[in-house]
Amino acid sequence: MGGAKTTAGWQRIALPDADVALWPHWLDPAEADALFAGLQHAIAWETHRIRLFGRELDSPRLSCWIGDPGAGYTYSRTRFEPRPWPAALAVLRGRLEQACAARFNSVLANLYRDGDDAMGWHSDDEPELGTRPVIASLSLGAGRRFRFRRRRARGEPARPGDTSELLLPHGSLLRMAGATQRLYRHDLPRVRGLAAARINLTFRCIDTSAH
Repeated sequence: MGGAKTTAGWQRIALPDADVALWPHWLDPAEADALFAGLQHAIAWETHRIRLFGRELDSPRLSCWIGDPGAGYTYSRTRFEPRPWPAALAVLRGRLEQACAARFNSVLANLYRDGDDAMGWHSDDEPELGTRPVIASLSLGAGRRFRFRRRRARGEPARPGDTSELLLPHGSLLRMAGATQRLYRHDLPRVRGLAAARINLTFRCIDTSAH
């Protein structure tokens, strides 16, 4: 995607009517390496069940929902109660809040074991997140393509430029805010022949008052 503008490490992504920015090297390589290695063992990875076209299937990645007490989350009709914060993520949360000028009380950790693990088109627009959520997505390990596609009304034809993509490298931080989740879907496509793993940490703030 063109038109990137850099401010204090952030590169604003030219996505119409959205608020998206990428900090390509938010963590230095040595810290990113250590965090990646540590989280592989510190997080209780599990296979989440998702509902797709009326069927329940295993999610094509390993995941763990982590957060403050009461920060439960409902996704694909399944309720997830948070596991306690690993020490490394508890420390990282404060730094992310400062970088993104936002508050986070939870994180969805995802482990993509190789290029066959992926995630289809979706938006992080669950009611617990509010109407204009700030999502901070930290990537560790193998760099992967990340795509945005503008939402279309039923029956509306696709238009040139509806889909854009960028690369999320090791140690990068992606910030999605404003109307991004309402106007766009995103996915992480499969990569043929990729043997390396990737960990993705998507920090967010759950509205616990609704529970």
